[in-house]
Amino acid sequence: MIQGGLGLAPGGNINPQGTSMFEPIHGSAPKYKGMGIANPVATIWAGSLLLDHLGEHEAAASVVSAIEKSIRDGVVTKDMGGATGTAGAGSYIADCVKKGSI
Repeated sequence: MIQGGLGLAPGGNINPQGTSMFEPIHGSAPKYKGMGIANPVATIWAGSLLLDHLGEHEAAASVVSAIEKSIRDGVVTKDMGGATGTAGAGSYIADCVKKGSI
């Protein structure tokens, strides 16, 4: 839990010989289904790990920078002390990547 909680922990199972898999450490969080309160950061960050693994280093860095911006700007879910829902936090991060406003 050094990183701040399972909602922030991305993971990658790297297979140098073939297919690798990237996912949030917390899994799917079914207990939060339909509530709109799950933290999307680990899932988004896992996507960044995938981009980096595929050699898309600039794209991966922009996703991480957008995550950092959302935290700095306080656009975070309840578990991180914010009031933003899952969709709002995810959309904010996606908009930052899209606009390059990081």
